[in-house]
Amino acid sequence: MKILLFANTDWYIYNFRRTLAAALRDAGHDVLLVSPPGAYGERLRDLGFRWIPAPMNRGSLNPFHELALLGWLWRLLLREQPTVVHSFTIKCSVYGGLLGRLTGTSSINAVAGMGYVFTSHTLKARLLRPAVRLMLSIALGGKRSKLILQNPDDMLFFETEIFGSSPQVYLIKGSGVDCSLFLPPQIEESCSNRPVRVLLASRILWDKGVAEFIEAARMLRSEQRSLEFLLAGDPDPGNPAAVPLPTLMDWQAEGLVQWLGHVADMPKLLANVDVVVLPSYREGLPKSLIEAAACARPLIATDVPGCREVVTDGVEGFLIPPRDAEALARSIAKLQDNALLARSMGMAARRKALGEFDERIVIKQTMDVYDELAR
Repeated sequence: MKILLFANTDWYIYNFRRTLAAALRDAGHDVLLVSPPGAYGERLRDLGFRWIPAPMNRGSLNPFHELALLGWLWRLLLREQPTVVHSFTIKCSVYGGLLGRLTGTSSINAVAGMGYVFTSHTLKARLLRPAVRLMLSIALGGKRSKLILQNPDDMLFFETEIFGSSPQVYLIKGSGVDCSLFLPPQIEESCSNRPVRVLLASRILWDKGVAEFIEAARMLRSEQRSLEFLLAGDPDPGNPAAVPLPTLMDWQAEGLVQWLGHVADMPKLLANVDVVVLPSYREGLPKSLIEAAACARPLIATDVPGCREVVTDGVEGFLIPPRDAEALARSIAKLQDNALLARSMGMAARRKALGEFDERIVIKQTMDVYDELAR
């Protein structure tokens, strides 16, 4: 088969899907990667992949820009004649699925979380929601279309709110993690001589619970606790929920958080922190949590779709209500005060990562979808 992988950033393909692309190539498939231009595109080419930059602005709502992009994708499909278009995220899945239906091309659409339109309570998001629902039902409901979701809540949402009946939907838990690369530290560093380090690794969006993270830091600092709060990730200007850079710099100047920006070596960072949190409002299945789990870090996450698939409250860490900075602060304090509990939760998280989230499991499940499509 000739397979076109389509994502809204070259970073997404490189970090989350290059292992899948390599597995498809090793299985004898012709693989073409398509994304907006960026530095990671050249890295994909260096790995021997064929990569084509798309004229796409992931945050654009300009109808003329979007029609131009659809025209470009249409011409690409006619020229390349792929057997399957495999798209990632809602916007790419809508475009890939729609063009797949129009050209008679099979499509696999992987939706990792419901995105800004379905998680935000802003007027803009509420106004966009009916149109996006309609587009999803049209684009993803074809007979030659398969949909991959990452948690049962999203499956229920699509089956009841989008399709009205159950199309070919598959549950695959996330994009996987290389458990041979993300490892527990061989020698656990004692925290007695340094502050306990608490990490939030995500895009810098309000929807990721960044405000609650900062408020928890402020609460615990007022208690004179020895803690360091670390924020890893970049602002996302293409997302309406992006935290403004001046706000981020003000938090850092106040001493509430150390902003690390984009971190390329996540295994090294995770080996040097003690607790990983994600107070998000909704997820597909968060990569940052399963990477931290593989490194045997105790987890604190919100009791929302996606997060609750990774964390069982009281086992791998704590689940807290969304938008609750007080609950986040108290959970961090519990882990700081009980090192044995933190360590046992971290080891439970590692066991769960090995059993459910290792990338070999995820790739095998994804390849099974391709095999079924081929049959």
